[in-house]
Amino acid sequence: EVQLVESGGGTVQAGGTLRLACTASGFDIDDLEVGWYRQPIGFHCDGISVITVDGTERLPNYEYDVRGRLTTSRNNGKNTMELSLVNLNTGDAGVYYCAADHRLYSGCESYEHWSQGIQVTVSS
Repeated sequence: EVQLVESGGGTVQAGGTLRLACTASGFDIDDLEVGWYRQPIGFHCDGISVITVDGTERLPNYEYDVRGRLTTSRNNGKNTMELSLVNLNTGDAGVYYCAADHRLYSGCESYEHWSQGIQVTVSS
């Protein structure tokens, strides 16, 4: 089955670290950009990180200020991508998605591969 499956998430304490993983099955991510998106509570969905085919990380959207707190990576051999977000605050709560396509943009669009979404709650 062709899909992206996320793991991790759940409830994380404020100030703590969020770790998410996304595994692709049924296709290879080698020639695709991979990215992370999120929809905070009460806000629209937007991209927070994209990793290009050559491994360059770029942040397509600065509205949600995660710079300095975010680390993302990809492992083509394992067909996975990972996200780590430190020093969580209540603004980081929401639904997180991973995506893969030949080109990813800042918006949550109809990409070729899109995960089911995983809920993240930040407890104070």
